Amino acid sequence: MSTRHLVDPELQPFLDVFPNLVLSHEALPGIRELMASMAVLGDPSEHGVSRREISVPGLNGAPDVRCLVYENSEATGPRPAFFHIHGGGYIGGTVEGSDQRNTQVAAQLGVTVVSVEYRLAPEHPYPAPLDDCAAALAWLFDNAADLKIDPTRIAVGGDSAGGGLAAALVQRTHAEGKYAIAFQHLVYPMLDDRTTAPDVTPDPLTGEFVWTADANKFGWASYLADATPAAPAVPARTTSVEGLPPTWIGVGGLDLFLDEDIAYARRLTAAGIATELQIYPAAYHGFVFVQDAAVSQRFERDYLGSLGRGLGV
Repeated sequence: MSTRHLVDPELQPFLDVFPNLVLSHEALPGIRELMASMAVLGDPSEHGVSRREISVPGLNGAPDVRCLVYENSEATGPRPAFFHIHGGGYIGGTVEGSDQRNTQVAAQLGVTVVSVEYRLAPEHPYPAPLDDCAAALAWLFDNAADLKIDPTRIAVGGDSAGGGLAAALVQRTHAEGKYAIAFQHLVYPMLDDRTTAPDVTPDPLTGEFVWTADANKFGWASYLADATPAAPAVPARTTSVEGLPPTWIGVGGLDLFLDEDIAYARRLTAAGIATELQIYPAAYHGFVFVQDAAVSQRFERDYLGSLGRGLGV
């Protein structure tokens, strides 16, 4: 049964032009090229924001980690910061793809944004991508004074696989106990490899469009490789969410990740963690790319509003 009739009418035309993702090792170069072609760097100065590129030393001799830093020209310190991780199914995506929103976050909330370019699977499976994020986050905390950042108001967030990495990074950081994350901000996060496990009955109303069950299996297999499926690599598999920071989760009602995101929000809430879950009706994975749709505009308002509340701005 197709769920096309359940899709928001304003979101349906995008499905006619978005290619059907058939992921394989042979197709990866083309998929990555497609993702890169959708990413355009704007001029942040038009919004009173500066953007610069930095290189952060990788962990344990790993290659340097490229990051983009966005700073509001008028904001005074110490200011909050948002550490952002881009999406792409663990196998694609770039920091440039998040440029528009990261510019808006810096412009409208007055916070400093650090966006990390982590290594991609399958060439670099777990823990390499998470290690890169951890290295960049440590740099942010360790250089907070020079960046005029308040280290008690640093949020971590991301989209899709970036949301999964954000949740994993928050779990790992909490377990290590060196830094304290103030807030986590997760956009349709990719949290659980079991969603598309062979013995699981799929939700018939989710995952038909954009990021499908087959794509999900390929993404997780590429990322985990020979690693045992466990937290923090798979955030949903953690035995405890106690002590994690306040959280916002936004996901579409037709998204493959709907059920796993609801389950994670319930676990956080049951642990006494302030958690806000927003479900956008009739929306598939990645619906925010249809920027003129009313549901996407509502999402953007919620995105900025929730992040602002989480950071106290």
